[in-house]
Amino acid sequence: MRSVHRALPAADPHRRLGSDRLELLEALINGPSFDPLFRGEDVLDIPADHPKYGWGCAVPKCERTRNSTEKLCCSHAQKWKLHLAQAPETATMAAFLTLAQPLELKEGGAQELCAICPNRPAASRTSRLCLMHAGRWGHLARTHPDTADLSVWMAAQEPYPHGFGTCRVSVCDLLADGDLGLCAQHRDRHRMAGRPGSELGTTGEPGLLAFEEWCARETPAYRIGQVVLTGLRPLAAAELRWGLDAHARDNRRLAAWTLTDLRALTNSCRAQEADSLSGLDLEDGRSRHHQIAREILSRLRPLYYTKEDSRAAGFIDTEHFGRRFPQGDTVYDLTAVQQPWLRDVLWDHLARLLQSVDCPRSSGPVNSARRAISELGTFLAVDAPRAGNDPTLLTAAHAERFAADQRHRAVAKLSSLIVRYNGAPAVVTAASNRTTFNYIRKVLYELLERGESDELGLDRAFIAALPRGGRLAPRKRRPFDDDLVRALANEDNLQRFAGTWDGNDRGLRDIWETLVYTGRRGNEVVRLRYNCISHLYGAPMLWHDQTKVGNLDEGIRIPEYLYQRLDARRRTTLLRFERRQGRLPTVLEQEAIALFPSNRANPDETKALSYGFFSVSFREWVQTLDLGRAVPHQARHTLATKLLKAGASLTHVKKYLGQVSEAMAEHYVDIASTDLDDVLQRVWVSGPGAEHPGEPLFNTALNPLSNQDALALAVDVGRRCTPTLGGLCTAQVVVEGGKCPRNLDCDNCDKLVMTGADLLYWRRKREQWHSIAERAPDDVTADYLHKVFEPTSRAIDGLERALAGLGLLDQALAMDLRRPQDYFSHMWNTGFPVEDRNTDDEDEAA
Repeated sequence: MRSVHRALPAADPHRRLGSDRLELLEALINGPSFDPLFRGEDVLDIPADHPKYGWGCAVPKCERTRNSTEKLCCSHAQKWKLHLAQAPETATMAAFLTLAQPLELKEGGAQELCAICPNRPAASRTSRLCLMHAGRWGHLARTHPDTADLSVWMAAQEPYPHGFGTCRVSVCDLLADGDLGLCAQHRDRHRMAGRPGSELGTTGEPGLLAFEEWCARETPAYRIGQVVLTGLRPLAAAELRWGLDAHARDNRRLAAWTLTDLRALTNSCRAQEADSLSGLDLEDGRSRHHQIAREILSRLRPLYYTKEDSRAAGFIDTEHFGRRFPQGDTVYDLTAVQQPWLRDVLWDHLARLLQSVDCPRSSGPVNSARRAISELGTFLAVDAPRAGNDPTLLTAAHAERFAADQRHRAVAKLSSLIVRYNGAPAVVTAASNRTTFNYIRKVLYELLERGESDELGLDRAFIAALPRGGRLAPRKRRPFDDDLVRALANEDNLQRFAGTWDGNDRGLRDIWETLVYTGRRGNEVVRLRYNCISHLYGAPMLWHDQTKVGNLDEGIRIPEYLYQRLDARRRTTLLRFERRQGRLPTVLEQEAIALFPSNRANPDETKALSYGFFSVSFREWVQTLDLGRAVPHQARHTLATKLLKAGASLTHVKKYLGQVSEAMAEHYVDIASTDLDDVLQRVWVSGPGAEHPGEPLFNTALNPLSNQDALALAVDVGRRCTPTLGGLCTAQVVVEGGKCPRNLDCDNCDKLVMTGADLLYWRRKREQWHSIAERAPDDVTADYLHKVFEPTSRAIDGLERALAGLGLLDQALAMDLRRPQDYFSHMWNTGFPVEDRNTDDEDEAA
């Protein structure tokens, strides 16, 4: 379900009447802030350069109207395409506008009078002669082409004594040019319509009636730059005037209203004899003039309805609460809930949600609550007594049957009880059931908390019997496997991605490579602005908005390669702006221009292409690789995993990926325990027997390691050390397999190295030592024991500081990462020495 258009009946005891609406709109239209352009006459003359409704061609002094997609007329648009094809890299719109020649108007201009007859219209703008004089001059020019002179001939002509009056079409005020009583445009339309009433004058009344009916239903003549409101009902005309002014004042990125679409809307109002725009049939969602009507009605609802009126009418308008969700209407229809009491409960819940400081950022919770209660209401209309309209008759059995029905539909994959907006039945799934049950309980349990269930007479057992939906376990995306990574990074595949799925050069490849290099969320990259990159202290930076977590204008360092690609994309975007606007953007406009602008409904270049378009194109591209399924978000998981494997801590991953907590960062990290073990084992500090216990052996902050040194260190761990209790032994004799020269006295040996994987072992040992000291017979003994353990304690503190500095302390405390096989050989060599075992029967018997 989604927000849908809701009709506004002209008369209803709970709403403003039609006369009240008209008076309200007339008061607003006559107010001082209303644009005089849309007030007054029934014919609105729109200037060619109007900022919202401009229709003139961008070529200076060109009299023709622009087409619907560009700021050029059709003739100049064709010439621009030829000019662009000749120099696709260097052609600019500014140079073309300078060289282009203006064109004269062909049709739709103001009606001119005949140069001879003062009461007849001219048939041609060039000759300025009426039909009769144009015919006579044409005959003379054909018969005497050598001696015919127009100026001499016109001076000798006499005007015809009378004209034909105005056009007989009811909505046309142009002068007629013949005995039929029609203007030139309507005369041509009458001929193309088959000349209805052509028997006029021969058969009498039947022909006259047919002709009059045709004149009554015909639309106004086309005149460039004009919107004719003649013939509209007063309220519909007032709504259109008010809507034109409101749309012109709105600074948001809205779909452009062309004069062609406005004329189509006025023609629909006349054809359907609509008293108001709400009386139009607006089922065709793709018609642009229907979209205009819906937008006007959406703006009018806060004027026509109060907040209390909307509750009685069965819908809720977020504008009444000062809220507007992105990319959606403000009105949500609640009439799918058939029971008035249940619909009021839903309205009250949504009203509290919209008034709350925790109001959601999107319309998801509103739609989920609406669908859940609609499912319950539709079931009760079939199963409950009195169709569920009496809440006092509902029992726990009804709630249990509803839950059983929903579960059965999910298992059998049956359709929902309600219908989606496109007419297709929605299939019930386990996920939809989870949402339905959770939101029904959330809405109805508010009745218990507020004490309203008793006022309704609703049995508490009915609410308690509604099941919990539970929580949906977050789906964890796995990183890309090696084969898929190589395919997605292959230059040939990348070029095919750009060439096949990005014919308009919107930047799909640049979006994908940015996701790979930075691990950003999809919308964070798609919605980048023109000024998103810069150099800071010589380092290339990417500036973006992490709106999901509230981090705006966040900067991260990026590779120089990615900087160069995005800089090239900026040049492409700048050229696209110049070619569509005919000028370069200002400094302030550059801050708002989208780096990847959309080609649709984007007059100011600030609307970015949708993430859905990129996601669909990416999925189709991956399918051609035949390496399994993949989604763009997996690039984020892949980067997080590789960062952690390279030695970064979860703190570093959390900071770089823009997470609000380390728990959320862990959701993006898919790493084997052996990899994390390697990371913790690289944190080395000196043991308690060293000269400086707890000192980091490899302080990368003071002594940075190169990539080669870090790799050599990781490989060299297994060659130079051997696992022992509490750490790694670096004594070369022991590493080569010899016997320990200190008889396994690791605590006092300077060859012992403590690692992050051994922290829990040493913490347990410190607790054991403190326990022994607490049980000492006197303070002198206790102080001695503490003094003996003091080097070990210093070593433990140093290890904890090293782990905390890398953000790995919590991970080291949560897991004992020493693997059992690391102890296996040591256990059998020390706990059960072979040389001490005696197999003599006598010794065994003794």
